[in-house]
Order: sequence, then structure tokens, then C-alpha cells
Amino acid sequence: MLFSSWIRLGLIVVGCIQPECVTADDDPLRAQTALDTLQTWYNTTSGLWDTCGWWNGANCMTVIADLAQVDSSVRERAAGVFQNTLVKAQDYNPNPGPENATQARRQGGVNAADWLDSAYDDDAWWALAWIAAYDITHDPTYLTLAQGIFSSLAKAWGTRCGNGGIYWMATSSYVNAVTNELFLSVAAHLANRASSDAEKEEYVQWAQKQWNWFVAQDFIGPNNTINDGLLDNCQNNNQSVWSYNQGVVLGGLVELNKAAPDQTYLEWANKIAVGAIEALADANLVIHDVCEPDCAPNATQFKGIFIRNLKMLHMVSPREIYRKVISSCAASIWANDRNDLNELGVDWAGPFASADASTHSSAMEALVAALSV
Repeated sequence: MLFSSWIRLGLIVVGCIQPECVTADDDPLRAQTALDTLQTWYNTTSGLWDTCGWWNGANCMTVIADLAQVDSSVRERAAGVFQNTLVKAQDYNPNPGPENATQARRQGGVNAADWLDSAYDDDAWWALAWIAAYDITHDPTYLTLAQGIFSSLAKAWGTRCGNGGIYWMATSSYVNAVTNELFLSVAAHLANRASSDAEKEEYVQWAQKQWNWFVAQDFIGPNNTINDGLLDNCQNNNQSVWSYNQGVVLGGLVELNKAAPDQTYLEWANKIAVGAIEALADANLVIHDVCEPDCAPNATQFKGIFIRNLKMLHMVSPREIYRKVISSCAASIWANDRNDLNELGVDWAGPFASADASTHSSAMEALVAALSV
């Protein structure tokens, strides 16, 4: 019942190697255990995570960076993952860029084309992942890569609905919410990491342009939930309210408000967050997507994205309901949606059914977020 009112190696510990030794109250150990389990799927040859897709891999990397932000003990490990993924994963891009990008790689350079595939949202997920890696390591290579990906995305700015926006992919005319939210978020993130005022202003202008266009379209419903996308006539297609559509925009608005303060950005973010909780949380404040328990291959990632961005909002505009949702999700995952290998599933309220790197990394976001609230 939806809350329609306002409301895998276990971690080895001296003297104990069983998962039950990690209690639901030990937030740091829970998150570190989840990292150990996530990395059993990590393929050092490909630099990606077995059992999930290309864009999911970007989110696997991001959750590791999120943990490293709040737990310095995993930073060296995280940096090793980032570097290996940088070197290896581009060879496993399902639809890579031109051959000159391969030559650039062999010469030791980085080329954004190595990380582009046919879907603009996939590209943006990798941009955010490399920004997250930069925040941990301060290695300018990662930021340069994210900037290159964004430059490619900006060239895809469209002219159909409202004379703007980004299509879902190069071969499609579908204008969806998440791709445009991601464009906003990448631009705003880059604005806050720019090396000059002029560079910052360029990214701010892109972020503001995207946000103004987004608000003017028929994405946001009367209950402040965000629809999946637009029909050919540019009207709301009335598809399901997916959690990640409610989440990405929150982080984008938080970063945009940091780069170019405007209280309306946080006001909008709070309205969307509250609307999402009312639509997606059960009576125990655990978030659900309508596909559960059969959300493969993509929607298995969605809820962690929401929680990651809800935490970002809570850190700058705290509300007790946000803290409760994050804490409730983390506690329920550990108690109800975890097997004896410490793998985490898709239905955070339980019971556990199955897991892969996508379901696990998504749920891990809640464990990591709980460290901050």
C-alpha cells in the first residue's frame, strides 16, 4: 500500500565472519559490507560489474564514490576502481565512438567518444560518475572526461518540444524526463567545479536553460511528480511515476542553487521530493517502483538514484521526512531484502528474491545515504 498521506563475501570482522554479526544499527559496517559484496561482481578485466549493463556500471562506480565521500577508509580502494575502470571499461562500450578515439586511448589520452553510446542518458550517467571520481581523487583527468561528455550532449540540444531539450538517444525523437534532468545535473555539477568564472558561467547558463525549458514542458504533474516523457505532440504521456525521474532533478537543482543561488530551485526540489514520497513510499516509508519485483534490466537501478539525490537535498534543505525515508529504506533493506551472502535485492520491503550488481548497488545507495542523515 502506497503511503498516500503526508505523510554477496560477508565482511570479515575479527572473531566473526557471519553476516548477522553486522547489526542493523551499525551503519558504517553495513555500507562497507555492501561494498565488499558489490565488488564480487567487479570484473577487473572489463572494468565493469558483471550481471548489469553499461549505464548501471556508471551508477555502481558512483555509489562507491558516494561511500568514499563519507568513509575515508575506502578511498584508496575506490581510487583503484576508478583508475581500472578508466583504462578498461571503454573497450566494452556497447556502441563506442569513432576509431580515432581508440587511437587516442592507445596514446595514453582520454577521449569522451570512448564513453558515448547511442543513448544520451547513458552518456550523462558516465559524466556524473567521472565527476564523482574527481571529487574523491581530485584527478583532473576525470573532470576533463566529464566535460568532454557534456560537450557532446550540448550538441544534441533539440528543437522540437518548446524549441529545446535533449532527445533520449540519437536515433529516437522521444523526449524523456531523465535525459533532460541528467543534462541539468551534469551542467550544474560542472559549474561548481569550473576552473574560471567564464567556464562556470557557461555551465550555469546551460543548466538554467535546461531547467527553464523543463518547467515549461508538460513533465511535472499537479501533484509535483514527474512523468516519464512527452508524446509526439509534446504532451505528458501519463506513464508510470518512476523513482529515478523524481530523484535526478533534485541533485541537479541542489547543484544549480549552489552555483547560482536562487531559492526557487530548492523550493521546486522540495515540492518534487515531497510529491515523490507521497506517491512512492509505503506505510513504513520504504520506497517502491511499480515494476517490483520484476524490474530488470533497467528499473532495478532507479530507487538508489532517488535516494542518492534525496540525500543531497536533505543536506542543504533538511526535512525530517527525508531523514525518515532514507533511514527507513536502509533499515528495511538490511532486515528484509538481504540474503546470507549480503546481496541486496530490488524490493526493499522484502522478501529477498534475487540480486545482481544493479539491485545491489541501488540498495547500497540507501545504506550510504544513511551515514549522512
